[in-house]
Amino acid sequence: MIGTAHAQAAGGAAGSEFLSLLPMIGIFVVFYFLLIRPQQKRAKEQKAMMEALQKGDEVVTAGGVVGKVTKLDENYVTLQVGDGTEISFQRNSVTALLPKGSLKLI
Repeated sequence: MIGTAHAQAAGGAAGSEFLSLLPMIGIFVVFYFLLIRPQQKRAKEQKAMMEALQKGDEVVTAGGVVGKVTKLDENYVTLQVGDGTEISFQRNSVTALLPKGSLKLI
C-alpha cells in the first residue's frame, strides 16, 4: 500500500513541473514577439537603408544634422549642410532618408 502511494505521488510531480515551466515559456514567447522580433526588423531596415545611400540623397543624422550626401566612402559619408559647408560623419550615424526636395540649402 505504501509503495503504491509513492509511485502515484512521483507521477503527479512530473506533470506539475511541466505546468510550472509553462508560464516562463509563455513570457519568453511574448518577449520575442513584442521586443526581439521588431528590433531585428528595424536593424535590418536600417542596414538596407545605409547600403542604399547615394550621392544627392537628403538625410538626417543621429545628432539631428540634415544635409545632402556629396561623398560616400565605405565607412564615412560627407554631407553638405549649407552653401559651401560640408561635414563628414560615420556612415552608421545616418538615421533617416528624407524625400527628394525636402531640403532647401541656402
